[in-house]
Amino acid sequence: MKFLFVFYLSGGGIDPLNRYRCQALKMYGHEGHCLYYSPSPALHNNTDHEVFVTNSDEEIRGILNTNGYDFIVVTTDHTAFPRFRCLGYTGKLILEVQGYGAKNAARSALSGASACVAAYASGLLNPCTPHISALYEEFFSQIPKFYFNNPFDAEHFTYKELPKQSSPIIAWIGRAEDNKNWREFLVICHYLLQHKPNLQFWIYEDPTFTLESERKNFLETMDQLGLTPHITLRHNVPHVQMMEHYSMIGDSGGLLISTSKEEGAPYSVLEAMSCRCPVLSSEKDGVINMITYGQTGKLYPLGQVTVAVNEALDLMNNQMVRDYIIQTAQKHVVANFSLHAYAEHLTSMAREVG
Repeated sequence: MKFLFVFYLSGGGIDPLNRYRCQALKMYGHEGHCLYYSPSPALHNNTDHEVFVTNSDEEIRGILNTNGYDFIVVTTDHTAFPRFRCLGYTGKLILEVQGYGAKNAARSALSGASACVAAYASGLLNPCTPHISALYEEFFSQIPKFYFNNPFDAEHFTYKELPKQSSPIIAWIGRAEDNKNWREFLVICHYLLQHKPNLQFWIYEDPTFTLESERKNFLETMDQLGLTPHITLRHNVPHVQMMEHYSMIGDSGGLLISTSKEEGAPYSVLEAMSCRCPVLSSEKDGVINMITYGQTGKLYPLGQVTVAVNEALDLMNNQMVRDYIIQTAQKHVVANFSLHAYAEHLTSMAREVG
């Protein structure tokens, strides 16, 4: 079987997702390619599968005609369905949603897409995100639906022992946008410093796709809260290097904090867990298959900064709790997000809709 995975650009979690699933398909004798409409820094990450970057109808027509894909999995962009049909594609079309941000945005997007999706989609795919699954059931009752965890290569993306940092590191990954909830993260950092003045904060961001006004507010808020001397901004770190960063963060006695209002299935959480870096996340249904409170990570109610601060301090100060969560989380990733399981699920889906 031959698959084409389509998205606007190779950024955020889409880059590792598509690389992992093409790798998983290859293990089972199938082939996966990727099509992105626009370039992004993530394209510099190594890959052993075909990657196309174009938004030209004629170039896409050539790609479709040359490769003869059995299935095209389109993430988010339902308007690609009639476009690809007009370009001559006759195979099966699958809509995938990895997340739209806020729940009201997801409802609005899927409601607006309902007629197009009903006309063209042979199946719907989602990595077990409850609010997306509920919207699928509401808007697309007649279309086959498939829910399974995204793939992750815990064998190769895993803990690396490196020189230990002199003070604990608190990490955050995202863009300066409302849904990533950067303001809440900075406020949490402000209060954590009152308990641990030697903390470091490593912020991983991609300013390429951030509104200039939002990023200006982000930097100004850092300064207003007295955080600037404690923060290191890291831009577009190559994915393969991130396992070293997560490992250093975990070994420093620190943690990853995810403050997003909504997420689909954030890879940063899995990556941190695999590298023995504990995670504190806001409660959102996109992490429900990743974090079980007190077992594979910590959770706090969105907006409850005091709770978040206390949970972060517990992860740093209570060594017994910390060690248990680190060990349980790493085992959880290996057991429930394997490439083999994903390949089996994806090919089973293909057989069912084919």
